[in-house]
Amino acid sequence: MFKDMLAKYYDEGNYNCAETMIRAGNEYYELGLHDRDMIAFGGFGGGIQTGNTCGAVLAAVSVLSMKYIEKKAHESQDIRPVTTAFIRKVNEKYGSVLCKDIKPQSFDKEVRCKYTIENVGEILEQVIAEYEKEKTMRS
Repeated sequence: MFKDMLAKYYDEGNYNCAETMIRAGNEYYELGLHDRDMIAFGGFGGGIQTGNTCGAVLAAVSVLSMKYIEKKAHESQDIRPVTTAFIRKVNEKYGSVLCKDIKPQSFDKEVRCKYTIENVGEILEQVIAEYEKEKTMRS
């Protein structure tokens, strides 16, 4: 399960929210990223280190990009609708995509951002499953 992979990287690997999401997404969705590639996501943690857009959300959108963009975003018919659906569901859950707004709702001193990562991961997994089902029905 995706949730188990998130726990593996967050709990066992001690990665931040963004690193956890991209590493779990890479493994679960077989995105083909190399270890060095995923280091680029470290600065997204903690809302780009400033409380801005949640690192888990940013990395989840990166998972969508890796999954649905072949070469260029503007050439993909999938990236806009799947990303829009994902962001809409995050906003439904938290009322925002900003770390400074999300953190007070799900941060816990004992487990830090684990609940946010689990919730964002669940939304990501749900959106991908729904989008794939919808694509199959259109075909």
